[in-house]
Amino acid sequence: MKRLLKIEFTKLMSNRSSKLLVFAYFGLLLSLAFLCLVKLNLGFITFDFVEQGLFEFPLIWHVNTYVASYLKIFLAIVIISMISSEYSYKTLKQNLIDGLSKQEFLNSKFYMILALSLISTVFVALLSLILGSVYSIDTSIESILSDIMFIPAFFVELVGFFTICMFLGFLIKRSAFALGFLILLYISEVVLNGVLSLSSMSYDTKHLVLDLLPMNAIGDLIISPFSRLEVVQDIRNNIGDKAVIDYHVPIKSMAITIFWTVICYFMSLNLLKKRDL
Repeated sequence: MKRLLKIEFTKLMSNRSSKLLVFAYFGLLLSLAFLCLVKLNLGFITFDFVEQGLFEFPLIWHVNTYVASYLKIFLAIVIISMISSEYSYKTLKQNLIDGLSKQEFLNSKFYMILALSLISTVFVALLSLILGSVYSIDTSIESILSDIMFIPAFFVELVGFFTICMFLGFLIKRSAFALGFLILLYISEVVLNGVLSLSSMSYDTKHLVLDLLPMNAIGDLIISPFSRLEVVQDIRNNIGDKAVIDYHVPIKSMAITIFWTVICYFMSLNLLKKRDL
């Protein structure tokens, strides 16, 4: 594993564009810390992130992982472009000639996914812990650990999403087309959601189908935390919105995301073994 990771990190650091995207990604993650300085003047109200409790335990785990989840597209581009480059520059064939098996080659990519996901998760966890310790009134162990499940959910989300990107990279071999197909996958699930909502299918059956879709499952892991804010709850109460929102990480979505991770890994392996490289 160490040898394969060393190979991948060497490739990553030698690619200027990928290196810049990785630095931009972690720079944007770090910028989450500066949201505490932001005050939005909406005319009739001034919105202060600190006063709204966004940096307090346990809400900060939810907020930071949710916002950080939108930045994963930077690393997705890196993963897809690195795989596409293997085909473009014939390094895949050279690695096989140098003694790597096809499964070892795939594992090198998957280990890179695990490493980037783990580093990202630890980065967000430490950032949240530091900010929460500074701005929280209640720093008891119970308060700190209350919503910490969002951290492993964030890791599962990254691994699942990046493994789908890896499969698309191997399937299409061209980074622009692979990214386009990724967008198309999102759109197709949104369209299917709309079609099913208009169909006569039962509510339970609709949700069973939608919950099994990869992008839906990944998106359901960490839903928007902003309706938890006191100002939003006051607005909901004033307009009579009594809907109960479950903010916990759905174990079902975790299981489905892991399922798609495994499926995409083995589909990628099957592609590599069957193709004449």
